[in-house]
Amino acid sequence: MEDLSKYSLSQLKKIQNEVEEELKKRHFLSVSQAREQILHIARGTGLSIDDLIAGRHPKGSKEPLAAKYRHPDDLEKQWSGRGRMPFWVKEWIESGRDLSETKV
Repeated sequence: MEDLSKYSLSQLKKIQNEVEEELKKRHFLSVSQAREQILHIARGTGLSIDDLIAGRHPKGSKEPLAAKYRHPDDLEKQWSGRGRMPFWVKEWIESGRDLSETKV
């Protein structure tokens, strides 16, 4: 590292401005390069940018989630435990029963 004590205040301020400009330029370049790498990866996997940002799978490849809870009296009533709670689950809980009784 160079000894900066030999520079005047105006010279140091000029160096500071040059360093700040260089930092901005390099930051912009690194962000641009990262964006290009991300786009390249997304295109290679068939993801749209919206899907990538939202964390979604490409349309059509979304597999249904396995049931985590199933109504003991009606096996057609099931829930993965994600998303909106089905009416039968709300009724089950409101009746004072434990949801773990319906766990698959």
